[in-house]
Amino acid sequence: MTVDADLIALMNDVFRTEGDPWPRLVELGLARLTAPEAVGGSGAGWPEAAALITVAATAGVPTPYVEHDLLAGWLLRRAHLPSSDAFRTACIVNDDGQATGVGWAAGAERIVVLRAVDHGWAVADLPRSEVDVTAGWNRAGEPRDRVHVRAGSSAWNRVPDDTGELFRLRGALARAVQTVGAMETILQLSLDHVSTRTQFGRPLARFQAVQHTVADMAAETALARSATEAALTEAVRNDWAGSTAFRIAVARSCVGHAASVVVRGGHQVHGAMGTTAEHRLHRYSRPALAWRNEFGSVTSWDRAVAAAAVAAGSSGLWGLITS
Repeated sequence: MTVDADLIALMNDVFRTEGDPWPRLVELGLARLTAPEAVGGSGAGWPEAAALITVAATAGVPTPYVEHDLLAGWLLRRAHLPSSDAFRTACIVNDDGQATGVGWAAGAERIVVLRAVDHGWAVADLPRSEVDVTAGWNRAGEPRDRVHVRAGSSAWNRVPDDTGELFRLRGALARAVQTVGAMETILQLSLDHVSTRTQFGRPLARFQAVQHTVADMAAETALARSATEAALTEAVRNDWAGSTAFRIAVARSCVGHAASVVVRGGHQVHGAMGTTAEHRLHRYSRPALAWRNEFGSVTSWDRAVAAAAVAAGSSGLWGLITS
């Protein structure tokens, strides 16, 4: 899927600027990239959103864009609730009104909450004052907070019955895109390093063991990218229906396993240099390992792929894979 080159150039400019990119994203209308123009958004789609989160990931810049636009903004539209530029995050709470691992909740102005009600789902757009938040972080140091919605909070709006599953799939696909972006940068950093660093009088790239490691990293990155692009294409083409859930499960499984190979290989070829806080490598390896287990663990996505294959049976497996 092609995204306008000028738009990508603008995104790159934003993430090359020193300081927090979020005010600039809001100013340019990129913070609400997929919201309709009628409600103040930019009216773009998932291809453009994927480009934005890829640019952020490859720049090594943390951003709450996924939570603010692709999850919170989408939930508001599903619930027919008004939206604004107020910084939002989103989560699914359990029967006790609690959720863990919620991105950027402590710094949000409002939290869009999804909960199960009467065999369906309902949404509320809550001011931060109505929600108790305990700060937490993932292994990349990004905010992943614990949320508790107090009883008797604002009115809840019913949303379609597939909202809970779509929330998980949207988050899962976004994390796959981000992880691929991080892996591609790890691969490029590794290629640059082995091409310029010498050992025993010759570049590291001349050593066969190093060549094998980098080749494995490149193959896994390409596989993860292909699986993620296939899932994104299916989601856009079929509006999250058809085989989208299966494609996302495959992508998340591939990305999760690929991240292990790429992160391990990247640190191996960089040696002790890559473990230092001053080196850029950790800005990509830590997020890759964190993101691959958000919105479902690698194991859970492996099981989803296996369950789909079993359900298809011998007569339907080929069609499942090739559809």
